Amino acid sequence: MTTPALVLDDVRVSYGDGDSEVHALDRVSMTVHPGEFIAVVGPSGSGKSTLLAVAGALTTPDAGHVRVAGEEVTGMADAELARIRREHIGFVFQSSGNLPSALRARDQLELAARVLGRRGRRSNDELLAAVGMQHRAGHRPATLSGGERQRIGIARALVGGPDLLLVDEPTAALDRQRSHEIVRLLADECHELGVAGVMVTHDLEVIEYCDRVYQMVDGRLTAGD
Repeated sequence: MTTPALVLDDVRVSYGDGDSEVHALDRVSMTVHPGEFIAVVGPSGSGKSTLLAVAGALTTPDAGHVRVAGEEVTGMADAELARIRREHIGFVFQSSGNLPSALRARDQLELAARVLGRRGRRSNDELLAAVGMQHRAGHRPATLSGGERQRIGIARALVGGPDLLLVDEPTAALDRQRSHEIVRLLADECHELGVAGVMVTHDLEVIEYCDRVYQMVDGRLTAGD
């Protein structure tokens, strides 16, 4: 059986104490396999961002277990957590404005490959072609639209051939047409490359492209309809 790319087992994250304690994640369990693209939907403040932070080895839960690509990351030292992120996880951020302004599109990918110290099975040119940006490879972020910058961000996240792709509100700054294009692209890439994708979103119009949908309310995760 294929090793899951992500396992959250009875994970809890709380802030504050006593009467002011808030359960950002309340006994959350979820398993995501290679090639799956799933969505987590819910209102602002429901715990979606905390879930991504825990899945991305950026936040250590108060209780429960987290496994990424078969490795138990709960209790790892900071250096080991950094290794997990570098070797196994790709991030697609909510804002498309986090691309270094001085670098052309192809150089954004080259920088990511150098930082990671490795490349996946697709070349940078192949990744740009996959996201429909090969004709803009020589352009800097200031000359690209929001949707084009988001596509470059997706290609950059896939440079190292991650096992797990974590996507934070990818349609927040896009119109309806671009939103559908971006999420369809994410789903297709996860299916084709065998990458496990987790997308948090408030946009219910794009969940049709997801294999499974979870709902998060007040830190609790349930399977959607």
